[in-house]
Amino acid sequence: MGDSAPRQTVPLTCHGHSRPVPHLSFSPLEREDTYYMISACKDGNPMLRDGQTGDWIGTFLGHKGAVWQARLSPDATTAATASADFTAKVWDTHTGELLYILKHDHIVRAIAYPLEQSAMLATGGFEKKLRIFDLQDRSETSPTASSPSVATPITIETSQAFEIGEGVHKEPIKFIVWAKDPGVIITAAGDTIRWFDLPTRRCVREIKLEGEIKSCELVSLARTHSSPTDIGGGEPVLAVAAGKTAYFWGGSRADNELKQIKLPHGIASVSIDLKGKKIVVGEEPGTWARVYDWETSKELDVHKGHHGPIWSIAFSPDGNLYATGSEDGTIKMWKNCEGWYGLWKGAVSGGSTD
Repeated sequence: MGDSAPRQTVPLTCHGHSRPVPHLSFSPLEREDTYYMISACKDGNPMLRDGQTGDWIGTFLGHKGAVWQARLSPDATTAATASADFTAKVWDTHTGELLYILKHDHIVRAIAYPLEQSAMLATGGFEKKLRIFDLQDRSETSPTASSPSVATPITIETSQAFEIGEGVHKEPIKFIVWAKDPGVIITAAGDTIRWFDLPTRRCVREIKLEGEIKSCELVSLARTHSSPTDIGGGEPVLAVAAGKTAYFWGGSRADNELKQIKLPHGIASVSIDLKGKKIVVGEEPGTWARVYDWETSKELDVHKGHHGPIWSIAFSPDGNLYATGSEDGTIKMWKNCEGWYGLWKGAVSGGSTD
């Protein structure tokens, strides 16, 4: 890189996991500068951290197998995890207590909340079934709901969930995304992305991509930080990596194709800086994160530091940083704004990446 290229300030490294980190995600912005990050790990112990500093808050203990995905509810009061132990679990983020066990008949790979509803969850995995669990019904009828001192988790069988698109999936479901329109849910399985209409429970669209889908996430900014001039016009953008191509869809149903960006290398993960108009990808094979310009596809920066493939990339709800989760068992947080922010207070913008 030439001397004129901007240098990334030194990333923050979050240790604590003992196995690969296949997925991480942020909570919405609770109030200015307050949000959280959760990481899934093959060590079976998902971790909650302060989203801005990466400081450890707590570990959710109870899974008996690898945790493939972890997400925080829209109100950040609960966390949901998808595991190889044939369960999805819902946790209280303040106490760490296990609230719900969603039993499955095979490995659970994907889990998602709607954007504005914390009592609903969608799950998917090796059963090749997309299911919706309504936790609201359960909490109202549960004897433990009125007596918080009794910490007995509620077990919900799959027979009590709603199956969407029965028989449609031929391969394990790896990712689930709830569109801004709560009646639309999107899945990634094999090389195919599908859109489902929840009222009719039917698949309404499917697109075969260049190769196996390695990442599929809805990227959005907090309302106070989004603008009509952002990519997607201020609405969330669906970012998908398959083969050497990054795909992007916008609109309330996340079904309006915005762009395809073909890169010279495979992509293990992708996310998008909606305001700064850049994309960040984890190369495959490789261990680097590469930053590209949205309009020109020109490479802007290379982030070195991980010692294994980057399986997950997520932007904070204010867009001021993004995090990368790697096969090497670490999470790195990269500053994405000018001036001071978080633990980068006083950092010199010309700081070395090494």
